[in-house]
Amino acid sequence: MEKRKLDRLSGILRDMGSAVLAYSGGVDSSFLLKVIKLAGIKSLAVTGDSETMPFDDLRDAATVASGCGMDHRVIMTDELKNEDFLRNTPMRCFHCKDMLFGRLKAIALMEGYNFVIDGSTTDDTEDFRPGRDAGIRHGVRSPLQEAGFTKQEIRKESKRMGLPTWDKPSSPCLGSRFPYGVRITAGALRRVSQAERFLKTLGLRELRVRHLGDEARIEIPEKDIARALDPEVRGSIVRELKSLGYRFVSLDLEGFRSGKMGVPAGGDKNI
Repeated sequence: MEKRKLDRLSGILRDMGSAVLAYSGGVDSSFLLKVIKLAGIKSLAVTGDSETMPFDDLRDAATVASGCGMDHRVIMTDELKNEDFLRNTPMRCFHCKDMLFGRLKAIALMEGYNFVIDGSTTDDTEDFRPGRDAGIRHGVRSPLQEAGFTKQEIRKESKRMGLPTWDKPSSPCLGSRFPYGVRITAGALRRVSQAERFLKTLGLRELRVRHLGDEARIEIPEKDIARALDPEVRGSIVRELKSLGYRFVSLDLEGFRSGKMGVPAGGDKNI
């Protein structure tokens, strides 16, 4: 099944002729980057960098692009200058992607690329995502979706191809750590980033630090909860996060689950 889809994907890309890839360095866009390189079309991978990017994601994206021999460019994006983004309504992702895709479309037009593409998959059609609406607005195509790839299939194929991202946890924008309606600020983003960076030094790979004003709520998989509750580990977590300015540090005993922040009426889920 994956072989047929891979052939279909390669055919879609070759028919495009050339493309600018919105490249985050995650599982899906890294797989697409690899297939683009194998297809041999004119291409450019572009990563948007800003205060909303999780720690290490830019480095990881550059490493994978270099390993694939792909032309890679980093551009600075200005989400924190966009009042619509800072207000953090359920349309937050639309305003972020609208800015990014607008920049990529301009690059494509100026440098002679036929399309702007992203790494959306068939799974991404299952709920309402304003970011996808921004893609439609700018004419962005989603080859993985067109070829029928699911996220699970992409992980399987990525492992077969030897991509280091095959088992990488999802790593969405740090803005997703804020409940809708809580204003996003540069200072709060730095605090969340530093908190998550510290937790990763403890060997925790999949996690979220939800910013709830003066409280940091930690979400980790159920299998890691016992480790986090070890007195020594727990003490170090509390000390570190309080040193960052949080008054309260809590652990969600239900465990990590993408979308835990809920889906407001007419909005996309915080992930």
